[in-house]
Amino acid sequence: MRDRPVPVMYGLMIVSLAALLPLPPLLQDQNYHEFADQRELFGISNFWNVVSNLPFIAVGAVGLLQVRRDATTTVLFTGLFLTGFGSSYYHLNPSDSTLFWDRLPMTLCFAAILAAVVEERVDARAGAMLLRPLLGIGIFSLLLWRWTDDLRLYAWAQFFPFLALVLILRLFPPKYTGASFWVVAAALYAFAKLLEYLDEKIFSVGSIVSGHTLKHLAAASAAFAILRLFQTRRPIQGVL
Repeated sequence: MRDRPVPVMYGLMIVSLAALLPLPPLLQDQNYHEFADQRELFGISNFWNVVSNLPFIAVGAVGLLQVRRDATTTVLFTGLFLTGFGSSYYHLNPSDSTLFWDRLPMTLCFAAILAAVVEERVDARAGAMLLRPLLGIGIFSLLLWRWTDDLRLYAWAQFFPFLALVLILRLFPPKYTGASFWVVAAALYAFAKLLEYLDEKIFSVGSIVSGHTLKHLAAASAAFAILRLFQTRRPIQGVL
């Protein structure tokens, strides 16, 4: 992969996409919509799961104002900004139809994050070109889900960028300072998925806060780490 990173990356995409075909359809579990914390406050249903999305809006807005430099950063921080609204809309009335608007801006983020890492670590032009097919696959995966109830392609659109990011960070040296922010962001996102899985168990401890609410805060913290990366990074002398 170090010798021919771009062909290998596209090869991994094609092989992993083809590997989805023999798998059975992945259906949306309707129990997913039954979150542990359904408390209503100030007339807002599922209050804490709604308001815990505000940090996404803040991070996205700051990113668009301060570090929007190209298509990749524009898509990334637009996705984060819209994730705050999309997730809030979903949690006001959890259902498959509202979940679509929660997931749509997140696919923008997944695509842009992988493109940004490829731009930064591998090749700037390759990363910029990769953004378009990743966005196309991500958006189509959600349309396919609504048409067929099959989430296989959406699962790929969410997890392939994360796994590819880990692989690239391990194999390619940084060209910019602040590489630790990528590691922190990846760790926080993995922690967020764990909190999501433990939603009910965490809420059962005193009924104070749910795992899903904490998941939003952990994922927003990952987004903040990425924001700090773009705010502070500088080219490493002698590398670029």
